[in-house]
Amino acid sequence: MANELTVGKENMVSLISDMPLGEVIKPLRQEILLFDSYIAGTTQVKDESVFDEIKEGDSLILQRDPDDRFDENSILIFDEKKRKLGYIPEKDNVVFARLMDAGKFLTARVNENVTGGPFRKISIGIYLVDF
Repeated sequence: MANELTVGKENMVSLISDMPLGEVIKPLRQEILLFDSYIAGTTQVKDESVFDEIKEGDSLILQRDPDDRFDENSILIFDEKKRKLGYIPEKDNVVFARLMDAGKFLTARVNENVTGGPFRKISIGIYLVDF
């Protein structure tokens, strides 16, 4: 009965599969580009070697930072290894913070990593993950 559609008790169609539920849902996942921005606060990161490993197309993790006493809408940005890269810029973070606080899942992806002197400009796309 692997990968069969069946009609359930309430006339609902369901997928019977030998795969875990996460693998069944994964094809239904869609990322919707909301905004292009950059990573702020890169000069505050202690281990700057992390920036040498970041490349175009890398997925990034966004996480609310409720402990930031200067910005109540602060959103941290981490790489896939959970190393801190910086923040969503304060001028851009209000709507994204509200979405995350409402339970929406946001992610980001690196568009470009440019080094210019002591500063780095890492442009990112911010995505709403829709299931």
